Amino acid sequence: MVFNMLKSFLKYLLLFAYSFMLSHSVATAQENDLNGWGVITSSIDTGEKTFIWLEAQPRFTNDISRLGQLLLRTGVGYKVNKKTSVVLGYAYIFTDPVGPASSNEHRIWQQLSFNIFGDGKGVTLKGRSRLEQRIFEGSGDVGVRFRQQLNLSVPLNDTLKAVFYTEPFITFNTTNIGQRDGLNVWRNFAGLSFPISDNISLSPGYLNQYVPRVGQDRIDHVAVIGLSTKF
Repeated sequence: MVFNMLKSFLKYLLLFAYSFMLSHSVATAQENDLNGWGVITSSIDTGEKTFIWLEAQPRFTNDISRLGQLLLRTGVGYKVNKKTSVVLGYAYIFTDPVGPASSNEHRIWQQLSFNIFGDGKGVTLKGRSRLEQRIFEGSGDVGVRFRQQLNLSVPLNDTLKAVFYTEPFITFNTTNIGQRDGLNVWRNFAGLSFPISDNISLSPGYLNQYVPRVGQDRIDHVAVIGLSTKF
């Protein structure tokens, strides 16, 4: 029931990107797909400087017709100071593509988050550096990947913010699970962020995901609905 409601909402949000996708696919030989992702996150303080991170991402693929991937991520964090934090975590990812067999991925990740400028009230630029060790069931290889995100937020009024981020994924090795070294994924996002209560905020937007491949590269046009809580 919840997944069906989320799918419908994501489809409506994606209408504005549909015409762009059509014009782009005609001009290039790239494969395009419409996606809808729900991103649910929660940061829970467990002490003055420690916190727990919880995250769930159902990702609907193939023109938002099916649940193609489910990501569950958790971690334990430490606030170095007001502008810097570190996290050590684990993630489980179930992927069910059309054609190839489904896969189960276990991922260990380490993260550094930091402010470059701003305090979150005005124009603010943040950075997030994440290192991942990817382990797929049935494979003895471990894929190592680095992700660097830059996130810019711009206040539009007292509550509404425009949010933009860019995040390339760089892999350090080639494995028998299909990971090749070099640029693995590049995500670019534009959206809005606004509170719906003291501890909960909503962030709808559009994400463009570029995936370089041996054959045709792929571009995913993704409607994203983010729900964040902080306690």
